[in-house]
Amino acid sequence: MNESIKTKDKRAKFTPVSIIFAALGVMLFAYFIKRAGVEQIFEGMKRLGAGFLLVFVISCVRLCVRALAWTRCCEAPYQLKFMDAAKARVMGDALGNLVPLGTVIVSEPSKAVLVRDRVPLIAALSSLAIENLFYSLSVALFIFCGTASLLLAFPLPKPLRYGSIGALIAVAIIIPAAFIIIRKQWKFASGAMEYLHGRGVWRNFLEERRQRVRSVEDRIYGFYSRNRSRFLSIMLLEACFHLAGILEAYVVLHFISVGIAPTLFKAFVLESVNRVITVVFKFMPFRAGVGEGSTEWTAALLGFSKGIGTTLEIVRKARDLCWTAAGFLLLLRRGLSARAVSAETARAVAEVNKIGTPEAVPANHSR
Repeated sequence: MNESIKTKDKRAKFTPVSIIFAALGVMLFAYFIKRAGVEQIFEGMKRLGAGFLLVFVISCVRLCVRALAWTRCCEAPYQLKFMDAAKARVMGDALGNLVPLGTVIVSEPSKAVLVRDRVPLIAALSSLAIENLFYSLSVALFIFCGTASLLLAFPLPKPLRYGSIGALIAVAIIIPAAFIIIRKQWKFASGAMEYLHGRGVWRNFLEERRQRVRSVEDRIYGFYSRNRSRFLSIMLLEACFHLAGILEAYVVLHFISVGIAPTLFKAFVLESVNRVITVVFKFMPFRAGVGEGSTEWTAALLGFSKGIGTTLEIVRKARDLCWTAAGFLLLLRRGLSARAVSAETARAVAEVNKIGTPEAVPANHSR
């Protein structure tokens, strides 16, 4: 009962923040639409027309490769089927898209909850966490390449140039360090927490969290020790996700751009900027406003006419809306509501946190 109350209080605490972010996103969206020109955007959408079906097909490929990557991260004796993983991804992303802060709080853990009738909750959470680690690594590499390309190919304002160089240096340090830590299986995070806890620094804050962090490290290192042969295939699947994103941007630009022919390089730069926005503004539903502004600025830098970048971002949002609708239809078909899934997700996460060591949580195969 106390745990449920804590969970409700935690969820309620985010409500004012959620409203602020949602309102800010709507205002930014309206501002950048007006700035780009409603008429130009409308004409671009008309030129795209039935080409949107091709965009949707490409987005299916992106969904499939990440679902496959998730199944590859699920260890024996458990096996996660592709269709179960794909449906859970669609439903979980639908929840995350419409709820401010939903991607952070609800979307990812809900995917594990939605397959707990197929595999135990902890097996689903562990495999999902490992897949997200691979995805994060691929995103870092993708952003690194995109930022380097932007720096080398285009003159940037000094503040942005210095910021980009700083980001490149940070990624160049973090990625090799992550490889070394995993290869050597250093308990880096939990060791630092144990050190601080032993010296009375943030004792209350670290008391419960240090064991959870150690459990996460044990699962990651255990997966690395037992499944090294899977690493290449998982990374290739994550790479396909980004390649499909580049293709999607190229296809949209091919339809909507007038006078300036798109190239795969320009599509690559635009998609890398989109990854940055997706990562940094994950807490905002559909990245409303920030996506339009950043994509329009990048498109102008690449030589595209006014409104092209904003139109590209609106097409992405339309694609996301279609998948969000599909996700909620799947939830309805299973007799579930967004509120019910969110509540069950909160209970499941509280259950895992209460135990402290996730491996000790009993399997739950019932809905």
